[in-house]
Amino acid sequence: MPAKLTIETRGDREVVIIRAFNAPRDMVFEAHTKPALLRRWLLGPGDWTMPVCEIDLRVGGSYRYVWRHADGREMGMGGVYREIVAPERIVTTELFDEDWTNGEAVTTLVLTAKGGRTTAVSTVLYSSRAARDAVLKTPMADGMEAGYARLDELLAQHG
Repeated sequence: MPAKLTIETRGDREVVIIRAFNAPRDMVFEAHTKPALLRRWLLGPGDWTMPVCEIDLRVGGSYRYVWRHADGREMGMGGVYREIVAPERIVTTELFDEDWTNGEAVTTLVLTAKGGRTTAVSTVLYSSRAARDAVLKTPMADGMEAGYARLDELLAQHG
C-alpha cells in the first residue's frame, strides 16, 4: 500500500509534501516529466482535465499547465526548470496565472528509492508566510491525494 500523503511546514515560508509510491524511481520521475503521463494524473479532484501540458525539460526550459473544469473554468500556471538531476531531483519556479500567492514559488522535488518503492518529497518555498498560510487553508491536500491516487493506478499499469 502507498503511504498516506503528509504535509508539513518548515520555517516561515515552506510546505513539505511527502508521499510514497510502489514503483521504481525512474517510473515516478517519468510520470512527473512526460506530458502524456502528467495529463493522466495531475488533475486534482473530480471533473478536471489538462488540455495544456507543455514541458521543455532542460535547465532554463519552461513548463506550462492549464487545467479545465467540466463547467468551463480554467486554471493555468507555469515556470522554469532551475535544476534537473534525473531521476532524483527537479527544481522549478511556479507562478499561477491568477497570482493568488503573491509571487513566484520555488518547488524542489526529491525522489528517493528504497526496496522498489519511491518516496517523493516536494518542498515549496513561497514568497511570504502569508502566502504559505493561504495555500494551507485551501483543499490542496485533497486535490493532491486525488492526483496521487491516479498516479498509483498509472504506475501499477506500467509496472
